[in-house]
Amino acid sequence: MTITLPDGAKLEFDHLPTGFEVAERIGTRLAKDALAVKVDGEVRDLTRPIDGDATVEIVTRKHPDALELLRHDAAHVLAEATQELYPDTQVTFGPATETGFYYDFARKTPFTPEDLEKIEQRMHEIVERDEKIVREVWDREDAIRYFSDIGEKYKAEHIETLPRDTVITVYKQGDWLDLCRGPHLPSTSRLGHSFKLLKVSGAYWRGDQRNEQLQRVYGTAWEDKKRLDAYLNMLEEAERRDHRRLGREMDLFHQQEEAVGSVFWHPNGWTLYRTIERFMRQRLEDGGYVEVKTPQLIDRALWEQSGHWEKFRQHMFTAKTEDDRTLAIKPMNCPGHVQIFKQGITSYRDLPYRMAEFGSCHRYEPSGALHGLMRVRGFTQDDAHIFCTEDQINEETVRFCNLLQDIYKAFGFEDVKVKFSDRPETRAGADEVWDRAETALKDAVEKTGLPYTLNPGEGAFYGPKLEFVLRDAIGRDWQCGTLQVDFVLPERLDANYIGEDGHKHRPVMLHRAILGSFERFIAILIEEHAGRFPLWLAPVQAVVATITDAADDYAAEVAETLHAAGLRVETDLRNEKINYKVREHSNRKVPVMAVVGGREAERRTVALRRLGGKAQEVLALEDAVTKLRDEALPPRAN
Repeated sequence: MTITLPDGAKLEFDHLPTGFEVAERIGTRLAKDALAVKVDGEVRDLTRPIDGDATVEIVTRKHPDALELLRHDAAHVLAEATQELYPDTQVTFGPATETGFYYDFARKTPFTPEDLEKIEQRMHEIVERDEKIVREVWDREDAIRYFSDIGEKYKAEHIETLPRDTVITVYKQGDWLDLCRGPHLPSTSRLGHSFKLLKVSGAYWRGDQRNEQLQRVYGTAWEDKKRLDAYLNMLEEAERRDHRRLGREMDLFHQQEEAVGSVFWHPNGWTLYRTIERFMRQRLEDGGYVEVKTPQLIDRALWEQSGHWEKFRQHMFTAKTEDDRTLAIKPMNCPGHVQIFKQGITSYRDLPYRMAEFGSCHRYEPSGALHGLMRVRGFTQDDAHIFCTEDQINEETVRFCNLLQDIYKAFGFEDVKVKFSDRPETRAGADEVWDRAETALKDAVEKTGLPYTLNPGEGAFYGPKLEFVLRDAIGRDWQCGTLQVDFVLPERLDANYIGEDGHKHRPVMLHRAILGSFERFIAILIEEHAGRFPLWLAPVQAVVATITDAADDYAAEVAETLHAAGLRVETDLRNEKINYKVREHSNRKVPVMAVVGGREAERRTVALRRLGGKAQEVLALEDAVTKLRDEALPPRAN
């Protein structure tokens, strides 16, 4: 048989070789470094025979597929270590994730931080043991019986739910084994020591909150210590920037049990919110949008007609009226916008029609998924819908992408990636309609000149979409903006315009958002800037602080002058040392302190101190006001 290597070279074998044999034929060093083999695009164990002519790659630590393999093995080593230390623990599932791995355990006693330290130490010991990892194929009934007999009910239950023709594979490492599809490393030593256990949290069996609660132990694993250390440093920085902690320190917002998933905005937080809203409103007006407001409660009949009832019913909050009508609190704005579009007769001359709303929406999110401002039940979308002709899709997409990039840049985000998401398996509309929509959107994004990657099957149920992903200051990605091409909803809700030929035509509906939701975007902003907002965004832009009470009257005058110039300003006249005041307002992340004492009052000057800086700049009052006023202006549109 013939093995073809990535460079086109061919190796001949007179038997079915294993991946390890192929690696040995290429070179002893490669065999030593090999983790797995990739056969015609499928990653497999090194010990499995290759059962015919094939294209083969040897997977080493530098291979793109290595990281997922290492993380999956780390999960198995975690499970083995846990059951060695705590034999009363049952194992369930333990996959690799985007940044590491986890394993869900069934155990009555909660794991403690001290337990995690012990488990991690045992994991290192298992790596040092260099236990061979062996794949075995088992009879289905034998596997069910075995796991039932040893008290692993979750594994037995899982096997029973698999299709009858599923090949049941078990991986043994040392004296421990687990049900798994694989593939895995040849032995535990190949994992190395570049892993770390991070935390434990709750999870439900099969992700269903009606099932038993499990304990999920999270960890991270990398190909070398350098990358592990970089990731752990990033986590430390993320903790320092956590918007929930900074929200408390800066007195921006809070959340409480009586309003799960909703936000209590404090004066500073609401000032930040309104500053962003005011900025967005101005940009939308400049971009040719009209702003509307649609009802919070809408009869289920409209949601059924639009298709949202079928797709999103489980996420909707509903209410019954005395006349037995079911109303839903809107989870999105699009059906309401179609109703406005339908009032009166629209001509093709009126298109494109850009309709925006800062829409207050509510969606039921499971309590376990809620996370500060990042995931809430009550939120505001910076939503808009563009009603246009099919010929206008390109122009409107280019126009939207330019607006989006300009706004992101104003908030400090310049690294933006674009993903193209095509039709999902479950969708509304005929395939020919999806063909038109996907072709139109792909042509449009290519017209913008923005590079994009494919995100197969992740489109909305009514149309393909572009997703805009921001990269923040510490390298994390956040999907915020979207643009979706929709031929389906105008048809379902009977939206029309009068064409140049005098007949009715269906408009195309472009669903678009830039921030996504105000709440989540504000959380991202807080973490991006670590609370140190640029002057135009800061809830309190300046504090006028006195050195001596003899300057109180002058401080009040300075504050009033700054306020009259449009700045958000406070005074600090307390009988405290100026270093104490500077430290306190620095912790609040106030960008500027205007310090005044007897000398400043006499000379009508102010000493400006910037957040994070030790130097001060002494300016005449009028010059200081002009300087700060100009710095506090929102960024202008390009």
